[in-house]
Amino acid sequence: MTSSAPRPGPRGRVLYLIVCGSPLARGAGRFVTLAQDAGWDVCVVASPDGRKFVDVPALAAQTGHPIRSHYKEPGEPDVLPAPDAIVVAPATVNTITKWAAGIADTLPLGLLVEGQGLGLPIVAMPYTNAAMAAHPAFLEGIQRLRRWGVLVLFGDDVLALHPAGTGDQYLDGFPWHLALSALPSR
Repeated sequence: MTSSAPRPGPRGRVLYLIVCGSPLARGAGRFVTLAQDAGWDVCVVASPDGRKFVDVPALAAQTGHPIRSHYKEPGEPDVLPAPDAIVVAPATVNTITKWAAGIADTLPLGLLVEGQGLGLPIVAMPYTNAAMAAHPAFLEGIQRLRRWGVLVLFGDDVLALHPAGTGDQYLDGFPWHLALSALPSR
């Protein structure tokens, strides 16, 4: 993970990176660097389980924003600027299925449900193993989200599924750049 000074993008071009509970979340700093180099002001929101995998101080230093994981208390001001787009990567089976059902029981899910309702561009990149990906609720969730306008980058043309229990072997090959290149340029 890069620990350089934050490089926010031009005002009004804010990208939320939502990371979920997967070892892949350790690579979030790579995505942040790519997005900052493309001119985005990046804010990282980690699911409660995703927070276990990220280096919170390093990401906060890299982005210049606190890493949020929970809803704010009533009356508290928002500490992050409003997003212009959202990337959720890695998107876990749990996140995809709950999001497709409209469940907003965590801050990341609430932001995804709300962002979809606001018409924000959203790119989701699931990362899971072949056994979990075979569950009908996950596959239906991907289809639903795609029908609703979410760009879900999933399939062998994006990243081949791996056998259960071997995911750590494939972390370095995750195509973070695909999520960024799938975002609208303006």
